[in-house]
Amino acid sequence: MNDLKTPTRENGIELEYDLNEPPQKVWRAVSTPELRENWLPKEALANPDAISVKPGEEVRYRLRDDEPPFLESTVTFRIAPNASGGTSLRIIHELDDVRLRRTAKAAANNNGVSVMRAA
Repeated sequence: MNDLKTPTRENGIELEYDLNEPPQKVWRAVSTPELRENWLPKEALANPDAISVKPGEEVRYRLRDDEPPFLESTVTFRIAPNASGGTSLRIIHELDDVRLRRTAKAAANNNGVSVMRAA
């Protein structure tokens, strides 16, 4: 494993790794529950089943913190072959708990321009 790249994200983190293993082997590690359990235990998952799967390319899981406030997030594993015959693994972890979503509400005093009709 080498070449860690970390772009900035507003509500999460994105990591990219270049691995020496072939994409098929990496895919098995992230998509097969028995293998995934070694590094991503089912206790960390909000649901043990993937929420979306593009076979051989991408799998997404719902995670839940094990401590209050028990926030939920989504982790996406994207797999692609790299130039050296190995695998480019991109891990995108986004905090998207419903309780953190802000709804836009107008303020009682919005400091808007008052328009009066001329008499």
